[in-house]
Amino acid sequence: MRIDINDYIIVDSEICHGKPVFKGTRIMVYLVLEMLEEGASINDIFEAYPSLTKEHIKAALDLATKLTKRSFDTIAV
Repeated sequence: MRIDINDYIIVDSEICHGKPVFKGTRIMVYLVLEMLEEGASINDIFEAYPSLTKEHIKAALDLATKLTKRSFDTIAV
């Protein structure tokens, strides 16, 4: 089963055990988010994953924002 999360991210049960990845890659979104958490720059990410663009990074941050908001909304109820 494949779900398009947004223009840059998909979840596909056949790719990386169903974890969110950037379309057309096997790069899991959480890897980029972890790099950002550890203080990596955008250029560091581009060096590690040359196929990614600023739009990919923005899409990952947008997904994290929406998931976090959704989780806190659920907890607050």
